[in-house]
Amino acid sequence: MSGTTISVRASDGAGTFDAFLALPASGSGPGLVLCQEIFGVNAVMRDLAAFYAEEGYVVVVPDLFWRLEPHVDLGYTEADFKRAFGYFERFDAGLGVSDIGATIAALRAHPACTGGVGVLGFCLGGKLAYLAAARTDVDAAVGYYGVGIEQALEESASISCPLVLHIAANDGFCPPAAQTAIVAALADKPNVKTYVYPGVDHAFARAGGDHYDASAAQMAATRTLAVLRKALGPDYDLSAIADHHFALEFATRDPDATMATMVPEPYVNHVPTMTGGVGYAMLRRFYANHFIFSNPADMAMIPVSRTVGVDRMVDEFILTFTHDREIDWLLPGVPPTGKKVEIPMLAVVAFRGDKLFNEHIYWDQASVLVQVGLLDPALVPAVCGVEQARKLLDPSLPSNGLMARWAESAAQPSATQASATEPSAPQPSAALA
Repeated sequence: MSGTTISVRASDGAGTFDAFLALPASGSGPGLVLCQEIFGVNAVMRDLAAFYAEEGYVVVVPDLFWRLEPHVDLGYTEADFKRAFGYFERFDAGLGVSDIGATIAALRAHPACTGGVGVLGFCLGGKLAYLAAARTDVDAAVGYYGVGIEQALEESASISCPLVLHIAANDGFCPPAAQTAIVAALADKPNVKTYVYPGVDHAFARAGGDHYDASAAQMAATRTLAVLRKALGPDYDLSAIADHHFALEFATRDPDATMATMVPEPYVNHVPTMTGGVGYAMLRRFYANHFIFSNPADMAMIPVSRTVGVDRMVDEFILTFTHDREIDWLLPGVPPTGKKVEIPMLAVVAFRGDKLFNEHIYWDQASVLVQVGLLDPALVPAVCGVEQARKLLDPSLPSNGLMARWAESAAQPSATQASATEPSAPQPSAALA
């Protein structure tokens, strides 16, 4: 996403500084001040601005090193690290927070900003986000692996807005003693949440970095969006967005309209058969040639449950169809058998703003193979056919039918009863204790 540069006037009269601005596709939304790492307003920060603009925010990344040197834009080479630490050592955090306050004011006055304003920061910016929560009128703040927060814990008394801090358990810049102090000092504040991520290091959310951890980064991103959405908006009806997408797939059967409901580079993965696509070109080819027009005319979804979160939705449903044609994505290479099939499915749908980002679809392929006559359940005892779907819709149907030893336990005491009647283990003598 391309951005523009705006000018912000410092509140202390020292001059003006530049800030990178990224707008959402709608052209307006709540504001978000993105605070840099020690490497300046570089490509990573601009990519993050694009990410949160895609989530519906008007994002501004102020040049917080402007008082030392304007337009610092570093990479992550050894030489860049050395320069970055030089800026960090000379940086005045008090003036930095003042410049964040000026950026907040400029963002509130910007015509594209139609809601509240939050602050999000990484590394150096993580501490500045914490200080902004204490010293400015920001509506919410989030800090990733902030460096030096333990030295400013007395300021937590001034924090009234929602604040989230993401802490890397293996962070050498925030060692265990500092982590313990931060968590303990903020534990009694209902508006503050601290999350410690085990096994990850500083900069675990920097995509492409040496310490990047996709699972921790995704979890932190969801938690970040949760506090931003609640405090600032925007409020998207993810359920309605998904239903519109599904209608275009299964009812309208329009590949281009389906793709228009998704981000520019989406992906879909049908996990059991590894079918789908990554990126616009591959996914559109999949939809047009191997999915939308390959589904049986009587294919239907019977909903079981739906859980909607801040950036994803989980659908539990029964998929029913007659196997009257080759279904590339579900039974690739299998000629039609004419069999009726009913299978429980789970779809995890992730969103970016008001667009679908990815889908992970799960089902039991063994059950499908049994129902179309390609797998003999007598040869694989732990496999069910249509009974899986029927049991999901009707909990009163029998359980444990595959367990040959189920009948034997009817006359046996339960595990709790058995443990109560068994003699206790011998205890060590006082001399050995």
